[in-house]
Amino acid sequence: MARDDLFTAPVETKPEAAAAPAFFKSQPLAARMRPRNLDEYAGQTHMLAPGQLLRRAIEADRIQSLIFYGPPGTGKTSLAQIIARQTKSKFERLSGVESNVADMRRVLSAAANRLENTGQPTILFIDEIHRFNKAQQDVLLPDVESGVIKLIGATTHNPFFFVNSPLVSRSQIFELRPLTEDELFSLLLRALADEERGLGYLKIHADENALRHLAKIADGDARKALNSLEIAALTTSPDQNGVVRITLEVAEQSIQKKAVVYDGDGDAHYDTISAFIKSMRGSDADAALYWLAKMIHAGEDPRFIARRIIICAAEDVGLADPMALVLANAALAASEFVGWPEARIPLAEATIYIATANKSNSAICAIDAALEDVRSGRTLVVPEHLRDGHYSGAKKLGHGVGYEYAHDGKDHFVAQDYLGAGKIYYEPTEQGVEKKIKERVEKWRAEFSKLREEKK
Repeated sequence: MARDDLFTAPVETKPEAAAAPAFFKSQPLAARMRPRNLDEYAGQTHMLAPGQLLRRAIEADRIQSLIFYGPPGTGKTSLAQIIARQTKSKFERLSGVESNVADMRRVLSAAANRLENTGQPTILFIDEIHRFNKAQQDVLLPDVESGVIKLIGATTHNPFFFVNSPLVSRSQIFELRPLTEDELFSLLLRALADEERGLGYLKIHADENALRHLAKIADGDARKALNSLEIAALTTSPDQNGVVRITLEVAEQSIQKKAVVYDGDGDAHYDTISAFIKSMRGSDADAALYWLAKMIHAGEDPRFIARRIIICAAEDVGLADPMALVLANAALAASEFVGWPEARIPLAEATIYIATANKSNSAICAIDAALEDVRSGRTLVVPEHLRDGHYSGAKKLGHGVGYEYAHDGKDHFVAQDYLGAGKIYYEPTEQGVEKKIKERVEKWRAEFSKLREEKK
C-alpha cells in the first residue's frame, strides 16, 4: 500500500475485531503503546541510535547508575522499563512522590541480601527523583557507592540543581529531548495500526492533517499525542459503514491548547529568560519576541520580564543609547499599572527597542573593573581638596582647600585631580550616542594627563 493510502482509506484490522480487549478499559493508549524494546522506542537518537554509548551499554547489559532528565512524555520511564527487560539484574521501582525512607531501606536491604546470596545485582528505578529531599537522597549514596544497586533516576528537573552532587557525580546524566513532529506522527500511525495494543481493533480513517495537528500541538510529548488520538477515536461516532473518521476538526477538539513546558523555578524558566536576554543582546528582535511570547503564554510575572529588560538596557545597550534604559523603566511602570494581557504591549515595545538599539557594554565593564580594584588593590584616600569643607574647622585640616568649581571653567570643565591615581576604567565605544561621549572623554583625559605631568 502506498504511503498516501493511509489517509485515503480507513486504517482497518481484521473484520471480526469489533471490541477492545478487556485490559484496554483500564489502561490509556499511551501506557499500552509503551515500547517493549529499543527498536520500538521513538526519538532520542542522539543517545540510542545504533553505536551510541547508551544503546551499547543496554545491549551489553553493562548499565551503571544513570539519571534521565527531560520534559514529560519523552520516554524516561519507558527507557527504564526497556532496560529492565534487557538486563539480568533484579528491577525495583520507587516513586519520588509516593515512597519514603522506609520503602527505600527495604529495597536496599533486599538488594544487599540478593547480591550476597545469589550474586544478582539490582537496578533501582526512582521516578521523579527530584522530589526526594536531601536526606532521602543521602540514604541511596552508600549503596550506589558500593555497587549494591545501580540507580536509574528520572526527573523533569535539571539534576545538577535538584539531585545531590554525590549522586550526580556517580551517575551518567542523559538529557532526553522533546520528540519531533515526524517522530510523533510515526508513533500515531503505529498506534492506529497496532491491533494488539493500539487502536487497530477499530476501523479508523485518519486524515493526515488531523494526525499532523495532534503531533504538532503535543509539542514533543508522546503521552499527550497518543492520549489525544485515543480521545478522538473513542468519542467520535462511526459512520453508516462503521468507520470512525478522524478529521482535522475532530483532532482540534481532542487536544487541548498547547501547554508550554515552563515551571517557575526550573530549567525552562531560566533557559527561556537566558535566550530572551541573549536575543536582545544579539540584536535579533524576532527571536526576542518569540521568547517573550513564550513567557507571556506561560503566565510569567510581567515584573520579572521587565526587570530583565531593564538589566539588558543598562548592560548591553548602555551609553550607546541611553533612552533604552528610560524606555525599559517606563515599560516596567506601564506593565505593573495595566497588568496582563495589555502589559504585553509595552514589554514588546521595550524588547524591540533594545534589540534594535546600538550596543555598548562599556558601563558594566567600567564598574566591574573599578570594583575589582577596590576588592584587590590599595584603598585610595580621598584627595584633600575633594573632602567635605562645609563644617567648622574643615579648612584648618585642609579639607576642601584648592577645590575648583567645574562650572566656573571654560565649557564647564576644570582639569584637577579627582582620584589621586591615574586610573582608567571607562572605555567608551563609537556606537551610537557614545561616539560623541568618547570625543568629550578623550579631550578631558588629555587635560587630566597634562595636569599629572605638570605635577611630577
